[in-house]
Amino acid sequence: MVEPSAKKKAVEFLKKKYSKGFKVCCSVLNISRASLYYKSKLDDSEVIKRLKELAESHPNRGFDTYYARIRREGSKWSRSRVLRVYRELGLVRRQKRRRKLPEAERKPLLVPKELNSVWSMDFMSDSLVDGRTLRVLNIIDDHNRESLLIEGAISFPSRRVIQGLEQLKEEVGLPKYIRTDNGPEFISKEYKDWCSKNNVRCVYSEPGKLMQNGFVERFNRTFREDILDAYLFASLGQFHHTAEKWQEDYNKYHPHKTLKKMSPREYAPRPSKPFGLAQKALKEVSI
Repeated sequence: MVEPSAKKKAVEFLKKKYSKGFKVCCSVLNISRASLYYKSKLDDSEVIKRLKELAESHPNRGFDTYYARIRREGSKWSRSRVLRVYRELGLVRRQKRRRKLPEAERKPLLVPKELNSVWSMDFMSDSLVDGRTLRVLNIIDDHNRESLLIEGAISFPSRRVIQGLEQLKEEVGLPKYIRTDNGPEFISKEYKDWCSKNNVRCVYSEPGKLMQNGFVERFNRTFREDILDAYLFASLGQFHHTAEKWQEDYNKYHPHKTLKKMSPREYAPRPSKPFGLAQKALKEVSI
């Protein structure tokens, strides 16, 4: 089915290229002239305003994400209406062709049934304006894809990874398993000893098998599109300020197809009191 806007463009193209009248062009294309004169009686100004705001704040997202956010805000605009305005504004993104994995490699990751069962952890690399390397440690909960930690540094030895995990231990507790690749920070004796001491089992992906750590790899792609590829950072302070705001928005509002179009915290909210603080309070009461 051809949209009215596309029909108008086709007629305008023929008129300009062949210097023919409006009636002739409509006849050639078998288009009713009346349909091209029709104007919607709906006031789309609010729809236009909201879509432009979303396109500005989330330029790498598409229609499904925008519409899910609009519905979550309580708007009753129909999907067809929002899609029409979305197309008229020229916001349609070119679809990237996805590479298909061979059948033997298609092994979907098992989704944990509860929070703090399995976490995934991975590094990303970028650079600051002055040329210094920026390394970013991302930690997510595989159950609801919640971003637990986004930490940037110039260098990231194992002890710094452990510091991040200790911070999360106080805030949300620790998982039963942590899934990582075979990077030097994750196979070091210091890291393994810490995991053993805290009853956390290390799960390593096979070299070259990125999909075995697919949840955090998908998170990394979104983070790179929205933050690392979108901004230039002069300092770690600038990076952390921007990343913190993005993380809060992502956890609260970013809809996931695999989570029934819900955000991480909608799908599986954490207790109002962080696990670590709750455990500490219980110990004090028991004493």
